Amino acid sequence: QVQLVEFGGGLVQAGDSLRLSCAASGVPVSTYTMAWFRQTTEKQQRDFVAGITWNGGRTAYAPAVKGRFTISRNNTERMGYLRMSSLKPEDTAVYSCVLRRGLMDDIPITVHEYEYWGQGTRVTVSK
Repeated sequence: QVQLVEFGGGLVQAGDSLRLSCAASGVPVSTYTMAWFRQTTEKQQRDFVAGITWNGGRTAYAPAVKGRFTISRNNTERMGYLRMSSLKPEDTAVYSCVLRRGLMDDIPITVHEYEYWGQGTRVTVSK
């Protein structure tokens, strides 16, 4: 059974930093692209935040977070991370970790490209 568990969210002030973690089990995570999406309470859709290829060789970021967020992974530990700095109120959302099977070098930015999702962890950034 595939399971993704995110943690590390919380309530912070604008300008603060947070590190989100994603623990994966039930899959050979080293052969999966990993990404983070976020969803606000106002929007139904999930927006791409950042992604990293199976071997960590490539990363991609949404324009809104580039330069502030850093995605990384540890395949040995089956963990993924999203380091968020200079947080803004508009970063407030539920952040979910996702996986896509395959040793590809592209990083999809659309929801339907990914096969497994976690429940998400909430990040709230106050002014």
